[in-house]
Amino acid sequence: VGCDCDRYVEVWNLVFSQFDSDGNGHYTEMEHKNIDTGMGLERLACVMQGVDNLFEVDTVQNIMKHVCRIAGVTYNADEKTDVALRVITDHIRSTTFMIGDGVMPSNAGRGYVLRRLLRRAARYGRLIGIKKPFLYEVVETVIHENASAYPELEEKKAYIRKIVEEEEKTFAKTVDKGFDMLSGILTQLKAEGKDTVSGEDAFKLSDTYGFPIDLTEEIAAEQGVSVDRERFAALVEEQRNRAREDYHNKAGSSWAEGGLQMDAPATVFTGYSHTAEEDAKVVAIFRDGESVDTAAEGEPAVVVLDKTPFYAESGGQIGDSGFVTTPDSTFTVETTSKTENGHYLHLGAMTEGALHVGDTVSAKIDADKRSRTMRNHTAAHLLQAALRSVLGDHVHQAGQLVTDSRCRFDFSHFAAMTHEEIKQAEALVNEKILEAIPVVTQELPIAEARKLGAMALFGEKYGDVVRVVTVGDYSVEFCGGTHVDNTAKLGLFRILSESSVASGVRRIEAVTGTGVLELLDSYEQTMASAAKAMKLSNTTGLAEHCAALVADNKEKDRQIESLNQKISDAQMAAIFDNAKAVNGVKVVSAMLNGTTPQVLRKMGDTIKDMKEPVVAVLASVNGEKGNLVCACSAAARDKGAHAGKIVQRVAAVTGGKGGGKPDSAMAGIGKTYMVDEALLALDGIAAEFLKED
Repeated sequence: VGCDCDRYVEVWNLVFSQFDSDGNGHYTEMEHKNIDTGMGLERLACVMQGVDNLFEVDTVQNIMKHVCRIAGVTYNADEKTDVALRVITDHIRSTTFMIGDGVMPSNAGRGYVLRRLLRRAARYGRLIGIKKPFLYEVVETVIHENASAYPELEEKKAYIRKIVEEEEKTFAKTVDKGFDMLSGILTQLKAEGKDTVSGEDAFKLSDTYGFPIDLTEEIAAEQGVSVDRERFAALVEEQRNRAREDYHNKAGSSWAEGGLQMDAPATVFTGYSHTAEEDAKVVAIFRDGESVDTAAEGEPAVVVLDKTPFYAESGGQIGDSGFVTTPDSTFTVETTSKTENGHYLHLGAMTEGALHVGDTVSAKIDADKRSRTMRNHTAAHLLQAALRSVLGDHVHQAGQLVTDSRCRFDFSHFAAMTHEEIKQAEALVNEKILEAIPVVTQELPIAEARKLGAMALFGEKYGDVVRVVTVGDYSVEFCGGTHVDNTAKLGLFRILSESSVASGVRRIEAVTGTGVLELLDSYEQTMASAAKAMKLSNTTGLAEHCAALVADNKEKDRQIESLNQKISDAQMAAIFDNAKAVNGVKVVSAMLNGTTPQVLRKMGDTIKDMKEPVVAVLASVNGEKGNLVCACSAAARDKGAHAGKIVQRVAAVTGGKGGGKPDSAMAGIGKTYMVDEALLALDGIAAEFLKED
């Protein structure tokens, strides 16, 4: 009806798209006109249920009620509380669905959007009195309310809940420190009559405490304070520049990024189909970042060719090595990289003769190294497919390093893999190897590649035509790297380790082919060395001998513990012969040279359990090091004794440090020759703590 009176709610609209506006009042008639029609589901739900807004629709209201129960508040009682409840409800719905779709919290792209939603919801929870992680509990209700239409949420419930919980815990640590600091800044600004948080303070919050700038701005705005975003951005850029300079300084070489300038056309890469190029031409040579005409024998250099079979490091795959030769010279290529302009940089040194710009050369890669690298790269693709099968579709590549010796694969997953999951993934990869599946690489229009289901790295930029690597119907990925042509060429696959590298990111390291054989050889050598150390003629029965040795050591440890107790008991009787009474408390000190810290602690445990009031400090010196143990019985503590404070004072006499609990504490001895003086000071130190009867 075209009015802003709020008497009418638009449920279904029709948009007739006819003109294209340039934003400056000019309208060009569209070549393909259309009618855009849509009925908003959420608006329709409001109409059908007779409510005023989405947050009163039953499925959404049930989520909000869960938040209300946790916070101990009611909806429609206070405007600020209502805003917080709506924000929390909206954001936890969004985050639940995003995680269900495979998005992980991160500092870039869609992961950053997810992280901001979660953290904003958590912050609004604090505004209504919820100080603990709580969003992960609300996830249960979100899934329950949407399970009929989205059953996959129920299947991934435990996983979604875990991610939200971990992210909340991480944010809680960050936000506590940041809130305290920001509160202090805002209080000081108000006292000074100022209304802008400096860029320096905002940067310190972000850089030192991990407190997001958008959260700083949001909290400041609530108190009518702005943030000097321009200065903040300048400081961030300064930090980036310092990082770049540091990188260049560490690189210390002519191939540091941005260090090479040339007018030659981009290098033609022929390495997908060739391991050698017999008539390549040298178009540029660089030494120490400067363009030169010649590289002489013994000199490190960077050589650029017009075409090359050398793969340049990219996509997680290392660069090729090999040789660039003429009849009279040899340039040894240690690795290969490339510039943003597509020039392939052959990094190495002249090992024979001299090389000149304009020379026609033979470029030949280390084919064996390339083959091993190809096996590991194909294994990475198989591993990703296996992990998605074992752990779920949320698994996505988060980084990789493929070398000739191993495959390192980082992936999104929030919990450590179990031994069974690791073995299951490993078995799946080996199964595909034994099936001898052809590995097909082809260049396709990106739309066609996506129709095949090719997996891409989120945030990566792809051209109109992409390279797709397909392993049967098991794996389809965008990839510019080199691969074997059949999975059987991997030989075998073995996972070496699984670990954490960041919140929500796990890492697997694995080997293939000869790498597996080398691994088995190392295991065999280790077993042989262990057998030899145990004086066995071979490895037969090694496990049983190891088990027996462990059992024997446990028995000896038990015997040692028993002897330590006897030593402790024997020494205990002697040390009380010299006890002194200080304000009704027995104060004991003793020098027990050669006594282990374990025995000292055992004696301290006995003393602190005594019924009578006792304060004891026991010392032991072994070589140049020494320890002090202080123990106070309950009756002595009632009179003011504190083991941690007393041992700290006694140790200070020797220049040592220490402390601990009121009943038992330890300290290191500084100057061992001052131990006697420190023990003599005990009576006076104890008297300062003990109350007179």
